[in-house]
Amino acid sequence: MGVQLRITAVAVALTLLAQAASAQDEPQGNKVILPPIDISSSRLGGGITGSSTTIISSEDLQRAPESTLQDILSREAGIQTTSLYGGVNGTGTTVDMRGFGVTAPSNVLVLVDGRRFNDSDLTGFDFSLIPRNSIDHIEITRGNSGAVLYGDGAVGGVINIVTKNGVGAKPNARIEGAFGTFNTREDKISASTSYGPFSTAVFGNAFDSDGYRQNNKTKQSQAVGDLRYKTNEGSVFFNIAADNLRQNLPGPRNITGTTNEYLSDPRGTNYPLDKSQRNNIAVRGGVTRNLWSGAELIVDGSLRHKDTTFATFNPFGGFFTPNDPAAYNTTTLNAVSITPRINIDQSWDDVRAKAIAGVDIYKTTYQSNRALFQGAAPIHVYDFNQTTMAIYAQPTITWRNDNDISVGGRIQHNSFHARDTYDPTAPVGPLGANPQGLPLDTNETDHATHLGIEHRFNRNFAVFARMAESFRVPNIDERVGMSPVLTVTNFNLRTQKSHDFEGGVRLHWDRVDVQSSVYDMYLTDELHFSPITFANVNLDPTRRYGMEHTATVRITDDVRLKGSASYTRAVFRSGPFAGNDVPEVSRWSGSAGASWDIYRKYLTAEAVAHYVGKRFADGDEANVGASMIPAYTVVDLRLGGEADRFFWSLSVQNLFNKSYYDYALDQSFPGFPFVSIYPLPGRAVTLRAGATF
Repeated sequence: MGVQLRITAVAVALTLLAQAASAQDEPQGNKVILPPIDISSSRLGGGITGSSTTIISSEDLQRAPESTLQDILSREAGIQTTSLYGGVNGTGTTVDMRGFGVTAPSNVLVLVDGRRFNDSDLTGFDFSLIPRNSIDHIEITRGNSGAVLYGDGAVGGVINIVTKNGVGAKPNARIEGAFGTFNTREDKISASTSYGPFSTAVFGNAFDSDGYRQNNKTKQSQAVGDLRYKTNEGSVFFNIAADNLRQNLPGPRNITGTTNEYLSDPRGTNYPLDKSQRNNIAVRGGVTRNLWSGAELIVDGSLRHKDTTFATFNPFGGFFTPNDPAAYNTTTLNAVSITPRINIDQSWDDVRAKAIAGVDIYKTTYQSNRALFQGAAPIHVYDFNQTTMAIYAQPTITWRNDNDISVGGRIQHNSFHARDTYDPTAPVGPLGANPQGLPLDTNETDHATHLGIEHRFNRNFAVFARMAESFRVPNIDERVGMSPVLTVTNFNLRTQKSHDFEGGVRLHWDRVDVQSSVYDMYLTDELHFSPITFANVNLDPTRRYGMEHTATVRITDDVRLKGSASYTRAVFRSGPFAGNDVPEVSRWSGSAGASWDIYRKYLTAEAVAHYVGKRFADGDEANVGASMIPAYTVVDLRLGGEADRFFWSLSVQNLFNKSYYDYALDQSFPGFPFVSIYPLPGRAVTLRAGATF
């Protein structure tokens, strides 16, 4: 521990000499006055003391040339993405913070209005679930300190999506239509109003595209409704969201010793019949009661129901008949939560105390029927249920308006039960099926802690640092895995643990804002799927460390520049791959963007160049490098404008038609190279237009 603290202290000192960053606060006299705390939508309250944070505003979202939330997030420091389904509408595209590669969905915690939204299966959070027109802003908090407030899974960081509501709004409506490359069509509608203490808002979205590749068609529809009642004594809210997704799955392009499908036909497919479907509904509600000045009690909860179907067919001959059924899985997941908490914000002379404390209760049930084809008896029926109960508290003390210190702790009890019902008479493929899995009943208690500090020297310069420990419980799909045929599935995996250190600076000088940080994270029992053994395993100890820098320059009132640069290392600390890079993590990434109001709001332009360095393919823990994913740079451009109530935009993604991919799986063995690649779209043009009322 002492060595780690010294490393962090040296890193912070070096960063202080090399970088500067800002306190983002406005002065009053000779003191820095903190911005008002907003705890109505997020436990983060604008960020966790000592953490590197970023806010993506509603204007940023509206003007971005990228078509998906994942692409917009990838512009930010320390964030990388991976796409398996052609990148259509962002469905299935995962977001990685601080270098977790293929396990990123389970190591980045996503919140909607401050409430965790990650599922207990491997899919993690699909950003396409949230209609983009319903988002007010996005809060990014890097590192694992979010585990105290939100529980397991907040290892790489926390992304909080704050949605719009109709509080205080005059009656208004917005309609929008879009058409683009690959026969893409999208329609959006939103409306909100308020009357006295009541307010309401609705959002709808319909998306349809043939996609970049063959068998890449995606069709999605979404709706969100929000109702609120707010008085001086408190508030009540009710929110319901529904989503339907139908998506065809083109699968990989393969490279072997004799063929290279990626070069010869990147848009083709060996899986012309594979497809999936998802139906999702989420209901959230809660009550806020002001107890006294500066104190409020919040009791809220949620209910989610998700049905997914996945069908795949044999692509090759040999033991198989091409296009014969290979698997048909139907899965139902239900999640219930109740999360009461109390928020306090009090001041005494030069001391201000903010605190949050609460209880989290989550229960998830999961049933998955695994059959050979639709209508066949299931070979396996997996029944799981998981319950977590936690208590937590995190106070933050501010004195003299320029020093913050935050300390927090969480104790969480996890209960998991798994059963596998096996039918030996059910139809199976040519290779047979696994026998019945071993039952599992586990109970364990884990904890997370956080200590953060920030000192603001003046309105222009601040330093911050933190240390934290967190954990991640194995999710349901990791426990099931894909064990080799005729192997008994063992659902038992150890809980992943991490210790995280970070320090940095913020600088604000006239029209320049800079944030820079360094971090160091040590993990044990990291959870990982091995494409060699086809099972999920606990890795040997690993480490993440790196630097993240962001800068914004307002050259004039009409021209703004923004850039980011990140160095991310993910390495094995011991075992047979000690010193090697963890696959699917680029060491270098960054972006550079410019925003220009050419003629006030009537004509605006936004351009972004995004760079991602080379990385080892999944499965190449030995770092042989024969299948290394090449570095790439993609440029996106948007022109838009508003006139009266009407607005329009023309966006071009991948302006220079770059051929690239961000995921590859190396399944080679001596004498037989075999690499699977998932190509991403070439140039795509989208025209949008709409009106507000």
